[in-house]
Amino acid sequence: MKFRSIGRVATATFAALALGLGMTACGGGTVGFMWVLGDQYNQITGYKIDDFTGNLTQSPGSPYSSGGVNPVSIVVKAAGRFVYVINQGTGGDAKTKATSSGISLYSVGNDGVLTFQQTYSSQGQIPVWAQFDGTGQYLYVLDRFSPDGSGVGSITAFSSDADTGRLTLVVNTNVKTTAFPAGIPYFNVGVAPIMMKTAGGCLLTLDSTQNAVFPYAFGTSGVLATTTSGEISIVGASGLTSINGNGANIYMTDGPSNRIFPYTVGASCALTPLTGGVVNNITGTSNPVYSLVDNSGKYLYVLNATANPTPTGPFSSISAFTINASTSQLQAIAGSPYTVGSNPVCMVEDPTNQYIYVSNQNDGTVTGKVIDSTTGELSSLSRGSTFPASGVAKCLAISGNVN
Repeated sequence: MKFRSIGRVATATFAALALGLGMTACGGGTVGFMWVLGDQYNQITGYKIDDFTGNLTQSPGSPYSSGGVNPVSIVVKAAGRFVYVINQGTGGDAKTKATSSGISLYSVGNDGVLTFQQTYSSQGQIPVWAQFDGTGQYLYVLDRFSPDGSGVGSITAFSSDADTGRLTLVVNTNVKTTAFPAGIPYFNVGVAPIMMKTAGGCLLTLDSTQNAVFPYAFGTSGVLATTTSGEISIVGASGLTSINGNGANIYMTDGPSNRIFPYTVGASCALTPLTGGVVNNITGTSNPVYSLVDNSGKYLYVLNATANPTPTGPFSSISAFTINASTSQLQAIAGSPYTVGSNPVCMVEDPTNQYIYVSNQNDGTVTGKVIDSTTGELSSLSRGSTFPASGVAKCLAISGNVN
């Protein structure tokens, strides 16, 4: 009786400890949080990420309202305390703001719970993307149309308060007008911008119509500085769909040609093709739409959104490549591509470098994969690899435990 009593006490003590640490009998601790946008119901699905299995469990109160209409981009401030959601809204054109668009600020609480704080507006029309600088202090929001009515795109810059996450507009002191003697409140980029990437001390905007990159260097106080490079045409590209990378190396996917354009970022944000040049995607894939360099910098993963997939194929997939440590050249990984859900949109890696997650637009799900750190190969999670999101899944973001 005494031993059984002691056993019951020990079991109860362990159970209490496990709950306190976010553990379950089937897994390990919570190693991070993930949030997936869903534009059908204008919601954000929040998850806790299990360390041992990679399984996703919805956070309390999830899904949360996106604070607007048609959420398309989501970013997490350094230390994971604040999340920003870009709502594109409806309607809008080169001279008219979309209805219910804006930047929604959330604080992150226990178990990844999001609490809405307030909404901000970018200066241009139809916001499409958001990106922090390397310090996590300045947030840049990309608009399809500049407020000057010229038809080009623009970037609105904000400083982000470390304690509250609140945004303060940064003016472009490089361009002053009678109406804006201190500087205009935006930075123009190229035509039809779709996304941005911070790399090599630069903010690079991808132009999908002219197949070009518009570079800015990070200046003082969040001001973007023009460079001698100007807009850079990507020779041979026919329909660029994404830009991503790690350090000074960037990789652009080209949908129509099913190729990858590797570049390095140099002085004045100039782009130089990496050794070996353009890389063909893996045989059997098509329409690359997104890419991700893992946190170790050893592997490149390319997301392929196959048109009109069927139960028997072709399938949407992830192509996997090793990155040569000396030359940064790509080499296809045997066993890839790996199947994901229908019409994948975005891809993230968890904070502990164990798992990759993909948001799938058509079936409203998230696909999880295990990363083999030695080979870069991907495999299914041990307890199921597909998780439901809210509505039509769009982009997603991830954070470690909140500091």
